[in-house]
Amino acid sequence: MKFNFPALLRPGVLVAAALLALAAMPAAHADKDADRARAAVQSGEILPLSRILETVSRQYEGDVIGVELDRDDGIWQYEVKLLLPGGSVAKLEYDARTAALLKAKGRGLENARRKP
Repeated sequence: MKFNFPALLRPGVLVAAALLALAAMPAAHADKDADRARAAVQSGEILPLSRILETVSRQYEGDVIGVELDRDDGIWQYEVKLLLPGGSVAKLEYDARTAALLKAKGRGLENARRKP
């Protein structure tokens, strides 16, 4: 038995359309996250990323390779991944409101610490 689906109702097209719709969903979520972060910076609730990056460069040698802004238990935190001069990756967590270093872990991190 042969079915003649209209072009938009063919199974392959439906699957492709469904995949496109699913792919667009995270982008909408990312836009909402960006809007919340922008509002938090504008209201003074958190520091802009540039201030955090300045703090990182004053404290450690290395190259920033990733940054995330998260809200954990109502507290905004910047999570910074830093490629250290020795080649290992460190993870630094900063209070987004004060730029205080909350956690730091990674092999060779002490050797990358800048002297005050």
